[in-house]
Amino acid sequence: MAVTMPQIPLYIPNELCATVGASPATPPDQCMNQVIIDLADDGVSAPKDADIAGLRQVVADAKHKGIDLKVVVVPQNPPIDTPLRDVATDVGHAYPGSTVLVISPMWAGTYSPNYDRVTLEAGQDVAKTGGNPVQSAKNFVSQLQTPGFPWTALTIVLLVVVAIATVLVRVFQVRGRRRAEPEAQPAP
Repeated sequence: MAVTMPQIPLYIPNELCATVGASPATPPDQCMNQVIIDLADDGVSAPKDADIAGLRQVVADAKHKGIDLKVVVVPQNPPIDTPLRDVATDVGHAYPGSTVLVISPMWAGTYSPNYDRVTLEAGQDVAKTGGNPVQSAKNFVSQLQTPGFPWTALTIVLLVVVAIATVLVRVFQVRGRRRAEPEAQPAP
């Protein structure tokens, strides 16, 4: 019998240590543990110079909307954005049921058991504000609340239109043949 293990992040960025005020020499896994502990009281883990009160307000507003949001602010960009998703996944495993947003000045990473990846990716896109974590978090929550495009309704409407068009084309073909048949008969 095969046993699957939960995926753990392969790479925790060194930039995460600045979030909890640890030295860059601190092993990233220890910084990750500090971030998880830091999130326990208010759902926010951010450097001391960040607008922590504003981030707490966004988390509280999200809670009123039914979203258990955790926000991690990484003050410097990692080389690529993938590690931010790894951090979000690790936080999500530590806080089951939570939607997690990890933001750096130019990147964002997300995790949620409640929203599909398309919605999270759209939220990540609007969370890239160039260094304003509060606005990034607000944009992210707003995107989560935005209804998706009604693809099912569009598909049904298009199928009905195609079916009607097919019937109309056939009706015009039959009428055209009936009109053409009397003219095609030779005169006695």
